[in-house]
Amino acid sequence: MPDIDIDAPGTTLMLMGNEAVARGALEAGVGFAAAYPGTPSTEILPALAAVAERRNLYAEWSINEMVALMNATAASYAGIRSLAAMKQNGTNVAMDMIANQINRGLRGGGGLVLVNVDDPSGRNSPNEQDTRSVAKMLDVPMLEPGDFQEAKDMTKWLFDLSEELDCLVMLRMVAKISHTRGNVTLGELSIREKKAHFDLVPKAPPIPPKVPLVDLMSLHAFSLQKLELAKGKFESSPFNRYRGPDNPDLLIICCGASYLYSMEALRVLELQDRVGVLKLGTIWPLPEKLVEGYLRKTERVLFVEEVSPFVERSVMELTASLGPIGPRPVFYGKRSNHIASYGDLDPDAVIQALSRILGINYQSRDLEYTTSVQAVSREEVIARPGTMCPGCPHRASYWAINQALKLDGREGYATADAGCMSGGLGPGGFQVAKVMACMGGGAGLADGFGKLKRFGFTQPVIGGEGDSTFYHAAIPPLLNAVWNQSDFTLVVYDNSTTAMTGFQPHPGTGKTAMGKPGKIVSIEDICRSFGIRVEICDPFELEKTTTTMLDVLQDEDHGPRVVIMRHECELQRARREGPQYEMSVNPDKCLGESCGCDRLCVRVFLCSGLKWNEQTGKSEIEETLCCGCGLCTDVCPQGAIVKKVLVPVVNEKGAAREGVKP
Repeated sequence: MPDIDIDAPGTTLMLMGNEAVARGALEAGVGFAAAYPGTPSTEILPALAAVAERRNLYAEWSINEMVALMNATAASYAGIRSLAAMKQNGTNVAMDMIANQINRGLRGGGGLVLVNVDDPSGRNSPNEQDTRSVAKMLDVPMLEPGDFQEAKDMTKWLFDLSEELDCLVMLRMVAKISHTRGNVTLGELSIREKKAHFDLVPKAPPIPPKVPLVDLMSLHAFSLQKLELAKGKFESSPFNRYRGPDNPDLLIICCGASYLYSMEALRVLELQDRVGVLKLGTIWPLPEKLVEGYLRKTERVLFVEEVSPFVERSVMELTASLGPIGPRPVFYGKRSNHIASYGDLDPDAVIQALSRILGINYQSRDLEYTTSVQAVSREEVIARPGTMCPGCPHRASYWAINQALKLDGREGYATADAGCMSGGLGPGGFQVAKVMACMGGGAGLADGFGKLKRFGFTQPVIGGEGDSTFYHAAIPPLLNAVWNQSDFTLVVYDNSTTAMTGFQPHPGTGKTAMGKPGKIVSIEDICRSFGIRVEICDPFELEKTTTTMLDVLQDEDHGPRVVIMRHECELQRARREGPQYEMSVNPDKCLGESCGCDRLCVRVFLCSGLKWNEQTGKSEIEETLCCGCGLCTDVCPQGAIVKKVLVPVVNEKGAAREGVKP
């Protein structure tokens, strides 16, 4: 991670979009930052935490996104510029706070910026969602950067806007801005004094309200007044810009990363003299006068944006409101199926749309070449089904659960949650999990299933939650289940980290985002405080875990019960200590296709640290992927997989470095 707090105005660094946001916050004088790990927004908080001591700011991994925004809002009320960062799913979690906070203003305190990073195509998410509609629905001013420089500059400017309007403001980004890098020219670091004080009597709003603020209705009216003022500022914002001829044959209206795609498409097709591009950085409220002026200069408009037709609909609403005297261009975009309404975009998508509209015959590469590449891909590229990391303890947990459910014989199944345990729906988790939902949904769905006995429901249900997710959102549904005596087993897959988003700490790890010691909050203590049965297993002890799981499944007389399957993520442990075992396969014992269920280890167990050798008809260790956890030794029915104990070597700092043979 680059040194984002370098005090060198005018210096150009190559920053990830998330790092650029962190730098912009530093230049604005941010004093408080809170987030919950959620890719693609994850890197914003660590970037600030890494410099927190040097820059006199506080950075926190909060229990969930709602709490993160609550904390940041409190700091803002006390005069500290504050930031909360989250992905689209986190914005859903924080919606209640957003909806209630926006009407109440900041009491004249410090600026409050909510950074939301959407994940088009859902590459790192359980869903694809466009959160710009949240800003429109809740009357929150929102900007979206079109490149890395704007990611920094907009963040810095939004703190000023927040204080000027005395309200929460939002920065929306997408993954391709957050997780790619580009040049960013640094500005001056803030020298603002950070002194927290909560005024018992709120300061007068910087904007005089048009109506007395006496009830919730007048507060809402005041929020709309602020939105109108934001619209006026947006009309002349430098974050909105136009490139192209004065009267283009076609006008592209775009925002965010789609601006980069559009400009590249015009260069490829050499249409710079025919097609204009209006890049909007102020997404909500729409700068209507600016947009109207460009609509009057063309007869055709193409909207390019990710994911939903948000700007497209806003411009159509504007055009309809102008009446018969307004411009009437032909609109192309998602409504006309020229741009897809799902998935992330790229320059090719814009090229195809432009070619259709303008009647251009364009082919990106020779058809014969494309056909041959597709044929080779079908024949030569190895299919890699979704699975979990080598040594993942969740694979062991799902293996034991699968065995217990088979022994139980009542068509039992599991629910899954967001995160690593979502692998339970796929072959890597042996399809043990059948449904999944939002954070906390593993417990919540199981709670619902567990109340269906009166309707003849007899299948055992296992709710699934990761350790970080347990703290985030599983406690309320578990408490509800205890209160209402729901019949199900909750499994907490405890790998002692927030693994999927990059091994961030949580309340069970004893460490904070700033690297300070934190008080460990025990999962088992929480569950036992509810007065329910709690069992703790190491899933790498497969036989014992299976037996415990079966026993708990059949204990149906006392409402919900909890099994904590605790084993540290092997990647985290191996990074710290090196591999535990040197793994090998004895070819004389390996039965290959005659073993178990036809190559049990590589076809069923599916650890990517194992591979199949077509020439020898035997399984082998994939040394580049194997983390030396040794679990596959217990799975092989022939004892063909052998593990040799390695001794960790301690480096000069007292930390384990790597494993070596004894």
